[in-house]
Amino acid sequence: MPQQQDRAEARRAKIEAMRAEDKQRSARKKNVTMSVAAIGVFAVVAAVWLAISSMGSGTEKTSGNAAAAGAPQVVREDSHRLQTAADGKVTLVEFLDFECEACGAYFPTVEELRKAYAGKVTFVARYFPISSHFNAERAARAVEAAAQQGKFEAMYQQMYQTQKQWAEKQVPADAFFRKMAEGLGLDMAAWDKAYEDPATLARVNKDAADGQALGVQGTPTFFLNGKKIEPSTADEFKAAIDAALAQ
Repeated sequence: MPQQQDRAEARRAKIEAMRAEDKQRSARKKNVTMSVAAIGVFAVVAAVWLAISSMGSGTEKTSGNAAAAGAPQVVREDSHRLQTAADGKVTLVEFLDFECEACGAYFPTVEELRKAYAGKVTFVARYFPISSHFNAERAARAVEAAAQQGKFEAMYQQMYQTQKQWAEKQVPADAFFRKMAEGLGLDMAAWDKAYEDPATLARVNKDAADGQALGVQGTPTFFLNGKKIEPSTADEFKAAIDAALAQ
């Protein structure tokens, strides 16, 4: 038992360190972006002032479009479900980044939970590529392109299984991802088209937009029945899930 506790604490410390490193990278990139953007602030303000002056009824139209888009949702009808519980009582949602080392560290635990709660809990995966991760958006597009041929889960799993081979590199991993898709026996002409299709990126960005609106700041971020949770071990996950099932 002491050894198990030590391993759990070590795992918790490692994951927290990974999360902290990801946040630092994102913050550094955000600071650079903000500095560059500040150069054009005066011009932007002037343009906005002119636009406001001429908007008139256009303001109402914009508000109407925003309302039509709807409020942010933890789960949408088209969200990717790794598995579904018939009663729909408990749903665990993960906002993830395939290049995120912490997400990779959580992956085996999520797979373990899926087996333990098969038929009892719905598991949902949503894209949240971090801008400081060079290939994160590409990875999400690759998975989404595979999803269009019914291979979301297979590509999702391979992304994490091969993460150390392509992640944390400042060169495009397009060819690597294409080879993965070929290995799944996909129609490559269709996959290539989907991979480059702006609609595929828009699908990824829709998940990310929900995440941002819900307060997601890093990955992985989990929501259990709509409530954000921060478990670091399988036991903490199970305790939270068991409590939700017992309600």
